[in-house]
Amino acid sequence: MKLNKLQTVLTMLFSFVFAGCTGIPKGVKPVTGFDAERYLGTWHEIARMDHVFERGLTQVTANYSMREDGGIKVLNKGYSEELKKWKEAEGKAFFVGEKTTGHLKVAFFGPFYGSYIIADLDQTNYNYALVCGPDHSYLWILSRTPTLPEPVLNQLLQKASDCGFSTNKLIFLK
Repeated sequence: MKLNKLQTVLTMLFSFVFAGCTGIPKGVKPVTGFDAERYLGTWHEIARMDHVFERGLTQVTANYSMREDGGIKVLNKGYSEELKKWKEAEGKAFFVGEKTTGHLKVAFFGPFYGSYIIADLDQTNYNYALVCGPDHSYLWILSRTPTLPEPVLNQLLQKASDCGFSTNKLIFLK
């Protein structure tokens, strides 16, 4: 009987922890009317919050393509000035709910998923996106080109600020 209680508690704990990793930060609403096919292809990282898995990388891109299982293949690539070489990480993403809502879960390391939430998107041309993770410490500004026009960048920074992100912590790539 004690083993069953322990298993129940552990199952609930793991469910809570992993659900939290694919949650949505307070103040953020994923875009609706999302079209994964239009989102596929290469995106350039314009700015990001600092994290160890991207620390020191420049010229960062993310390439999205369809997987045979209906998910999305994610291939992130960036140049390490310190190592004088390119680094890559391959992951997989799946929709958390409706496929027309910009809320996915992505995994780069085994079975551990984290949120990938598209909080803003140029839904006319799919030229820029504001993406966050499960809390306010993960934020990226992405573009189809290596630079963004200043008015668009300012619009995305304002949206991020309105969603509760500390935009003064963003690292802008060159």
